[in-house]
Parts: sequence; C-alpha cells; structure tokens
Amino acid sequence: MSTYYSPKDALPYLRSLEVKDLNTLMGIESRAYSHPWTKAIFRDCLKVGYVCWAMEQHNNLLGYAVTSLAVGEYHILNLTVRPESQGQGYGRFLLRRLVSWAKEQGGETAFLEVRPSNHAALHLYTSEGFNEVGLRKGYYPAMRGREDALVMAKTL
Repeated sequence: MSTYYSPKDALPYLRSLEVKDLNTLMGIESRAYSHPWTKAIFRDCLKVGYVCWAMEQHNNLLGYAVTSLAVGEYHILNLTVRPESQGQGYGRFLLRRLVSWAKEQGGETAFLEVRPSNHAALHLYTSEGFNEVGLRKGYYPAMRGREDALVMAKTL
C-alpha cells in the first residue's frame, strides 16, 4: 500500500538562491530583523560565489541561508525563516540540510554567530549540537548601541 501525501504535506526543498529571489527575500529579511542585511549585501554574496540557499515549499520562499565553505570550515552567515513560518520546524530543517551538505563537501567544522538575545535561535543551535566557542564584542547593531555575538561551532 502506498502512502499518499497531499500538497500541504510536501516537504520544503532547497535550491540555489538567485538574483530573481532578492525582492521576496528582502520582504522577509526586513520583517525578520531589526537591522536587516541590505539587498546590495545579498547581491554581493551571490556575485562573489558564497553558497546561497533558498528554502521553498509550494513555490513560496520560506527561508534562505548564506554560507561559505573553505579549507574545511563551513560558515553560516545568515539563516532566516520568514517570521510567519517560525516555530514550525523549518529552521531546524534548513540547518540540518546545510550541515549535511557541508559534511558531504568535506567540511570539518561549522561556525555561526548569534545574538545572545535570540533565544529561539540559541535553542535551535544548541539542540543541534552547536557549542559556544567565543564572543565577538559589539558585533551586531542594536537599538541602543551594539550587541555582542556568540560564536558557535559544531564538529561535522
């Protein structure tokens, strides 16, 4: 007996992020962050060859990631799920796919930075095996001054 999955049950999938995605992406980025990346930053990331991912489901952009892999180090520079889809497992799905890809490509360690005030992201990263390995003082712009970044890593 085969199992039938209705379209609403379809898993999201990852594909390469493209310039044509930037307008939709910017709508998500501006809703997800108090200090969003600019369109020019994303365009530059695509231009210089960062590994940029789009996570889609039913032809809708749910999230994205900007990453870099070099000399065994995998850096997750931006991992975002649209605000209305957060808390539903999409971030975990995306993170697991990124880590799996990096491992397949020969990555040895994954790194990322996260705001200490981003409790949901911290919970996700620690539950997926990332550990705090450092602190970058005043790394992020904040409403009042700057906010530190926790540097986290996971052995692949």
